[in-house]
Amino acid sequence: MFETVIGLEVHAQLNTKTKIFCRCAISFGDDANTNVCPTCLGLPGALPVLNKEVVKKSIMFATAIDAKVNQNSIFARKNYFYPDLPKGYQISQFEVPIIDKGHLVIDFKNGEHKTIGITRAHLEEDAGKNIHEGEYSKVDLNRACTPLLEIVSEPDMRSSEEAILYLKKLHSIVRYLEISDANMQEGSFRCDANVSIRPKGDNKLYTRVEIKNLNSFKFIQKAIEYEVNRQSNAWEDGTYEDEVRQETRLFDTNKGVTRSMRGKEEAADYRYFPDPDLLPVNISEELFEECRHIPEMPDEKKARYIKEFNLKEYDAGIITSTLEMARFFENMISEGATSKTAVTWLSVELIGRLKGGVTIENSPINSKKLANLVKRIDDKTISGKAGKDVLDYLMENDISVDDTIDELGLKQVSDDGAIIAIIDEILSANTDKVEQYKSGKDKLFGFFVGQTMKASKGKANPQKVNELLKGKLS
Repeated sequence: MFETVIGLEVHAQLNTKTKIFCRCAISFGDDANTNVCPTCLGLPGALPVLNKEVVKKSIMFATAIDAKVNQNSIFARKNYFYPDLPKGYQISQFEVPIIDKGHLVIDFKNGEHKTIGITRAHLEEDAGKNIHEGEYSKVDLNRACTPLLEIVSEPDMRSSEEAILYLKKLHSIVRYLEISDANMQEGSFRCDANVSIRPKGDNKLYTRVEIKNLNSFKFIQKAIEYEVNRQSNAWEDGTYEDEVRQETRLFDTNKGVTRSMRGKEEAADYRYFPDPDLLPVNISEELFEECRHIPEMPDEKKARYIKEFNLKEYDAGIITSTLEMARFFENMISEGATSKTAVTWLSVELIGRLKGGVTIENSPINSKKLANLVKRIDDKTISGKAGKDVLDYLMENDISVDDTIDELGLKQVSDDGAIIAIIDEILSANTDKVEQYKSGKDKLFGFFVGQTMKASKGKANPQKVNELLKGKLS
């Protein structure tokens, strides 16, 4: 039996208005090579100047993961040639990163928790983008010099499940801090996975393989699982030393396999040396203290929801898993929805209906409308079953909750007189079953409830039906 060892390197693009070392705007989708200047193109005589906002956002992140901030860090030149790296080197941090030694906690469905160490997080500039069209390759340098925070974990994860929980937690942290839009489709939150295996009980670290540029939770999980399976088979077949080499691999999303890209470089291959054009980063005490005041983080918000709204730990975890969910929930509460019902109708009913790329952010039903639906269920205007019909209708029609209830004729009957009249008819038509019930066949009570609800076309208040039937049959 084997144990999986996973470490992750995440590149989070920081959402500053301008690039890390120049005043070019950061953009996505603009015409190729329109947001460039001599500095980000690496032209002779152009000098980089560090963007202060990048430092501020880094300090905020360090605070969120309880990490050390190096108040004196150094930028280095990482030398390698690639078509989308116009200078022939990347400005990054090597010996002294801006952030050292942090951690975050991942939560499992069974209520257990695990702490994952974060080795370091350092600042660097992004490269451009290669575009391959038929026989030609093009280079778009709009992305060159975009600020990245590279977050490097300890090899603490032991399964693809743990890796995804870690990534989702990290994703939620940078979104809560609002230091990155973390849009995986646009590449502003992407991951390299380092994967190796070892016999269970062995503490040695064996050959690791890096899977490069993964930008989807689904594909990250599939890539890790494929690679673990590939390495395990090679070990069992006796071909491990030949098949598993320290290399960089790419994940083929169509075929679900990893393929060799190149041999994995070591630090020495990059010939790191301090960048002579950039002074060491010196963070003053004033700036340090200013940036340590951060918003409420997911774990803090989760603890508060459990205490303040009496939510179950699992439910609170779901609601706080993303900033958008938490804001939606809090807006529902501010509109008068009860917390327990709001959780169910948000995390189960609404989320379950969002398909085809529709998210909570562009849902056709906003927090106010869902809160109104929850209130109509809580005040017994409609039943929970009818609420699902209302929600389905609202997904397709721009109409109010109350108008939908009227239009669909779903208003619940709670008038005692109307329900008693239906019950009397049911009992009169089933005198034999009434006698059997009174003789001890208690299970017939469900029959009477069902017949009453059927006769009312599902509109009778079930609680009232139960109460009134018990009175009539006693």
